[in-house]
Amino acid sequence: MEKYILSLDSGTTSNRAILFDHSGKIVGSAQKEFDQIFPQSAWVEHDPRLIWETLLQVARNVMQQYNVRPSQIAGIGITNQRETTIVWDRETGVPVYNAIVWQDRRTAGFCNELKKRGLEKTITDKTGLIIDAYFSATKIRWILDHVEGAQQKAKAGKLLFGTVDSWLVWNLTGGKLHITDVTNASRTLLFNIHTLQWDTGLLSLFDIPAEMLPEVKPSSQLYGFTEAGCFGSAIPIAGIAGDQQAALFGQMCTEKGMVKNTYGTGCFVVMNTREKPVVSKNKLLTTIGWQIGHEVTYALEGSIFIGGAVVQWLRDQLGIIRSSSEIETLASEVENNGGVTFVQGFVGLGAPHWDQYATGTIIGLTRGTGKAHIARAALEAIAFRSMEVIETMVSDSGIELSELRVDGGAAVNNLLMQIQADAIGRNVVRPKITETTALGAAYFAGLAVGYWRDIDELKEQWQVDRKFIPRVKESEIEQTIANWKKAIERSKNWNNPV
Repeated sequence: MEKYILSLDSGTTSNRAILFDHSGKIVGSAQKEFDQIFPQSAWVEHDPRLIWETLLQVARNVMQQYNVRPSQIAGIGITNQRETTIVWDRETGVPVYNAIVWQDRRTAGFCNELKKRGLEKTITDKTGLIIDAYFSATKIRWILDHVEGAQQKAKAGKLLFGTVDSWLVWNLTGGKLHITDVTNASRTLLFNIHTLQWDTGLLSLFDIPAEMLPEVKPSSQLYGFTEAGCFGSAIPIAGIAGDQQAALFGQMCTEKGMVKNTYGTGCFVVMNTREKPVVSKNKLLTTIGWQIGHEVTYALEGSIFIGGAVVQWLRDQLGIIRSSSEIETLASEVENNGGVTFVQGFVGLGAPHWDQYATGTIIGLTRGTGKAHIARAALEAIAFRSMEVIETMVSDSGIELSELRVDGGAAVNNLLMQIQADAIGRNVVRPKITETTALGAAYFAGLAVGYWRDIDELKEQWQVDRKFIPRVKESEIEQTIANWKKAIERSKNWNNPV
């Protein structure tokens, strides 16, 4: 019987299960969206039980649909939306509150207090991160502060914290494993990326009991097995990585200086810096790319909170397109943006600005503005934010960019990819398999169980679908970028209550 790797990709808006064969090709997939909960302005939540139920459903569906038995799954790899925070009861397995999603800004005020106390350097030196509501620690603190009796239960060892990967593994194993991997741990504001340990000083700072935390593992290792009730018999769980690190590996950006950008709900530009953690002078994040065996690979990352979600907003809130795929056709109806500039600061601005109070902005509207101009400006906004992060990354690392490897749902948009190539003045390379997040998780799992021999074997599988070569002269796009930079400045600090 042919064997496969099952990749479980738990994203921000949906769960997917993808079967990969030995050549790294997709055999089959299943996907299901789950509800987004917005209790207040700038609050974003998910129901953890729904995350688990939909993930189990798509995993079962893909196996049934393609007639794959549990014995044919060599291993499961898990990749997940990072920073999203879940706290649940150790005995009952019931979450004490909804998952607080990475996009959520409710702890922005608390983050400002920490900055005023002069703690930013201490936290950055240990974690590679900055103080921002994006990360998990302040979300844990909020839950412990706002759920009755939670702090006391946590100190008594009765509550568990996990990012989505931990929650899924805990459920897949019937509560036997409470683990995470180094990539997810490195996004919590609690993990020392140099010692590879939960940091006691940071736990004390946030008053978070160590008993809540999962055990930290490498990204590629045989961790344990699913309980028989999930799929009928036990399947090895052997790979875990946060979605952006998984995409970096799935893109085979294994050499120093290689860069990928994932165009998902947000956009995430990540550069491999190998064994050396590069400290950013411009508020990029130093993070862990992955760990295989004892070897740790570091990365430099720029996080853009809103990427493809712009297209969803145009579809769901403005109704100017009926499906996400229509935006390319609509934006292509005009040769330029007609003077319209778009800033997608719906949940603040991430790297390199880190403005928690910025808002979305559309500026330059006239009586002649049509929906095609807005659509084109929205695509430019995605590309220009990515360009901004890439320029910062090159400056911080001192490494020139040779090409940009791209993936994610919006990477199939040829117009967006061409705008991106024109903006950065470098080739943009899209692989044949754009599901590189799921592929990276599969690769981690497959290496751990011996399904693939080594990384060299994986490199041979990576194939180019299309290269986008810069077509416009720098002078032709300069003014468009200059207008966009002015609009960025006008969007900043708009929602500051002070």
